[in-house]
Amino acid sequence: MREVEIAKFAEALKVTDGEYNISTDTRTIKPGDIYLPLKGANFDGENFIQDALKKGAAGYFTTSGKIFENAKCIFKTDDTLKTYLNLAGYLRDKINPKTIMITGSSGKTTVKEMIYSVASEKYRTVKTFSNHNNEIGFCQTVFSMNDYTEVLIIEAGMRGFGEIELISKYCKPDIAVITNSGTAHIGRLGSEDNIAKAKCEITSFLKGVFIALNQDIIKKHVNFNGEKIYYSLSDAEILEQTFDYTRFIYKNREYELSVAGDYNVTNSLAAIETGFKLGIPYELIKSGLKKYKPIEKRWEAEDIGNFKVINDSYNANPESVKAAVKTFAGLYDNPVVILGDMGELGEKSTEYHREVGRYLSGFKNVKFLLVGSLAREIGTELEKAGCFVKYFSNTDDVSCYILANSNLGNTIFLKASRSMKFEEIVENLKRGIL
Repeated sequence: MREVEIAKFAEALKVTDGEYNISTDTRTIKPGDIYLPLKGANFDGENFIQDALKKGAAGYFTTSGKIFENAKCIFKTDDTLKTYLNLAGYLRDKINPKTIMITGSSGKTTVKEMIYSVASEKYRTVKTFSNHNNEIGFCQTVFSMNDYTEVLIIEAGMRGFGEIELISKYCKPDIAVITNSGTAHIGRLGSEDNIAKAKCEITSFLKGVFIALNQDIIKKHVNFNGEKIYYSLSDAEILEQTFDYTRFIYKNREYELSVAGDYNVTNSLAAIETGFKLGIPYELIKSGLKKYKPIEKRWEAEDIGNFKVINDSYNANPESVKAAVKTFAGLYDNPVVILGDMGELGEKSTEYHREVGRYLSGFKNVKFLLVGSLAREIGTELEKAGCFVKYFSNTDDVSCYILANSNLGNTIFLKASRSMKFEEIVENLKRGIL
């Protein structure tokens, strides 16, 4: 698509308050929006153009050239996703905010939220919503900006090579952040080296500073000649930690978090370094960090009857499970940990689960409840070390056990891949009966 066509499309989408109204979902479309139908292996958004118009869409994009008379404007294109990306890239350049792009095997959403808390102390800031971290989510985020946006924060996920590079091409980050490189999606990429290579695609169109965890595998694969900043938990000194508070020193300055966990301290270091590169003074970085609150299913604490439940079941991989359980076990008396299967670990999945079990076997004060066939491999190693272990086939069974054994302890920790649907445990405990 030629630059003049991109500009023409973009200006046609602009409304009076400086926003650009475009929607890809007829379920949430608003009157006056322009409908851009996306296509996938099993769906074709162009089948819903009439639905969009009935809900008040002013116009639509089409690859077929089909005309519906009740549309105020129609845009013909050869590829709607490419058009969406081109338009997003045009708007990113036109508004020209300081742009931060974040990826990593784990922690990227937390780091995004922490950076947002810091950046918002000084700048008008827009961020990726929830975990909408693919190329479509990138476009949605760009279109949520207005002409006054000063900082844009983009979270980028990936399941294979080329995906992060594609987002980087249109994002053109001023600051690129890699939270870590581990084993998430190793089933698709085949090795930890390939995962690191895919993560390091974030520098493909980087214009400014690279910030990353001080990890040998990242340093090995990053191909960027500009400024690099590496951070590590070993650079910080934790002064105080409770179940919902942490105070620490980093580079001779004191910071506070309203969450626990060494891994959250590590995540916050990325936000600190990003804040300084954005020109934010120390006091504002400090206050922004303290305001950070975890989002749904990320260390989400809730009192349910006689139980305190901490739901960290948004996702799970070996690194995040080990870090989270270590923090939990160190903060609570009589802790109960419910672990489920970790997904997308490939042909070495069994061994990765056993590795987690070997690591956790040192926490003798923990009662472990394991849900799923792969989680049994964690239990095999825990039992060898003499830990308390119970096995369950599903979330209903483990919920029944908890309700029938209220003397297990007051605090329960949930960690598993999303496919395990551990939110059902929370709902079961709230109902109290099954």
